[in-house]
Amino acid sequence: MKHPTPLDTALSPGFQIAPMVDVVFVIMLFFMVMANSLKTEQRLSLQLPGYLNYTEVKMPSAEIIVGVDEDGSISLNDAVLGEGNDTRLVAFTAAMTRLQQHAAAINDKVLITLQADEQATYQRVMDVLNVLAKAHLVNITFTVGQDEA
Repeated sequence: MKHPTPLDTALSPGFQIAPMVDVVFVIMLFFMVMANSLKTEQRLSLQLPGYLNYTEVKMPSAEIIVGVDEDGSISLNDAVLGEGNDTRLVAFTAAMTRLQQHAAAINDKVLITLQADEQATYQRVMDVLNVLAKAHLVNITFTVGQDEA
């Protein structure tokens, strides 16, 4: 193993700090120049919900369950209002219209849950939705199958 001679140490410049300082100054200069070109965020004037502007949301007082069975019969809270071969759904339309008129008279919302059987036809479900739209009922949720309680 060869030991360094005084001649070898004189030729080796060692660690030079000046180039490192130059690199740090160039990087710092880059960030200083680029900081000026950043865009500032614009202030949005919007009011978020909070304690001061809280308004109570009125929930529907009752939920109406409309069932569409496999054979096409339509029920309203377990009372059958349309058989499978009834295409016009006159009784169901009248009941839904009366329900909406009553809710409007007492300033209440109607929440309808459309509970379709897994084997019910899409056309029959669409017939029920058309009747609900005709009666101006809009708060509708869907379930498929029977709820196991």
